[in-house]
Amino acid sequence: MAAALTATACTTSNNASTTVKTTPSASRSPTALPALTKKEALAQIAHYSKINNEANKHRNRALLDTVEDGPLYAMSVADYKENEGLSKADREPYKPWSYDLAATDVYIPRFRAGQQRWFAAVTRSGKKKQNVRVMVLAQQATTKRWEMVAAVDLDDPKKLPNISLDADGYATALDATSSKDVAAPVTTLRTAVGNNFATGGDLSGRKVFTSSKALKVHDKTVHKFGSHGITTFSSAVPEFTSSYALKAADGQALVVFAHTHTQRDTVFSGYEIVPEKNDRAWLGTTNSPYFTYEFTCADVATVPATPGKSTLLGYTCRRTDAHGMTASS
Repeated sequence: MAAALTATACTTSNNASTTVKTTPSASRSPTALPALTKKEALAQIAHYSKINNEANKHRNRALLDTVEDGPLYAMSVADYKENEGLSKADREPYKPWSYDLAATDVYIPRFRAGQQRWFAAVTRSGKKKQNVRVMVLAQQATTKRWEMVAAVDLDDPKKLPNISLDADGYATALDATSSKDVAAPVTTLRTAVGNNFATGGDLSGRKVFTSSKALKVHDKTVHKFGSHGITTFSSAVPEFTSSYALKAADGQALVVFAHTHTQRDTVFSGYEIVPEKNDRAWLGTTNSPYFTYEFTCADVATVPATPGKSTLLGYTCRRTDAHGMTASS
């Protein structure tokens, strides 16, 4: 009989989900107008909180889809699935929540007609307002609804830069896909984050980024089975390729983007991995010598305008797929 080992998938928790879409840089010409007013932006965040609570209480995917999109929606739906895979005894009662609008700053760029409108927000919570989250809300082209596409908790809020504002208090959007606006375009950032997970940054990760939490995840996780097995990370084709960037007062850019990576847990002959209770929505209760997990993640980084290292301020990941011994393994 094979010995059983317990696997723990790599994940970072977050109460809200998000979707991100690529946006051309906003013009500062007279025809560029603010996406909305500060009052309207805060009202959209309040509306999001209200509908998100209603949807989460009943795991109503259709209702959630009216206020979330992109990676955030994918991560939220994954949370629903994971919860539905638990026994009723293991499900925790849902606790309503809301953002503290008085502790929320909004950063609203100007856009020309035809450009997708979006804005970013930074909200703070905790007794000392020590918990900081960066969010992006984007207006959908067809429905004109404002939907949350990203929500990322920062590992080190002190590194969050001041956002550059014009005389009227509006922010400047940058094109994170262009090396004219940022030293490391978003494709480079995404590859480097993936490399941080896959090798601990031995290839491009350490060259692009200063030290980050992703390096610790790699170092801690790859040897979790000791001499009985191994964990390997790999970059995956990103499902969500959009990015959002704002000009910071120090000349850097604050960039929000998404990446996808996989984690494969493998144990050697004579051993099997036992799915944890939070894995059962995907894996059931059947033991396997290996499991592969897919993670969707939203990331926030500061990127210099001239050559230099970027800093990964935080990322939020959710397991959005998993499988064991199948033909696709």
